[in-house]
Amino acid sequence: MKIQKGTWLGLLTFCSLMTLAASLGLAVLFAGGAAAFASDPPQVQKSDAVAEQTFPGMITDSQCGARHDQSTGKRPADCARMCVRNGSKYILINGDQKNILEGNELALDHLAGQRVMVKGTLTGDTIKVNSVAAAE
Repeated sequence: MKIQKGTWLGLLTFCSLMTLAASLGLAVLFAGGAAAFASDPPQVQKSDAVAEQTFPGMITDSQCGARHDQSTGKRPADCARMCVRNGSKYILINGDQKNILEGNELALDHLAGQRVMVKGTLTGDTIKVNSVAAAE
């Protein structure tokens, strides 16, 4: 078997160059990532005072929504309370609008299944409940 002279030297040079290129690429990648984390994040202006609003609708639960299973024989209010005890959340439904209700659990439990007026602050699709009263 005959071995060519330039084979080992060429292979060694090729491997060395590939290792050097990979190391240089990783160094640039990590340096860029470190620079991105070191820079100050953009400042977001937030209003300290979020305006309280009044939201009309019906209190129900996130599992059943506006349509409770009638085969259980439970009233919508009882069904909503049962679903919340089993892990669902109270929601306010007004037409196609659905908002998760957070806070004031006793009042929500008392008025489940009824049309109400909820006063609170809206963040995303969640209303932080300050007060709730039966609609007139």
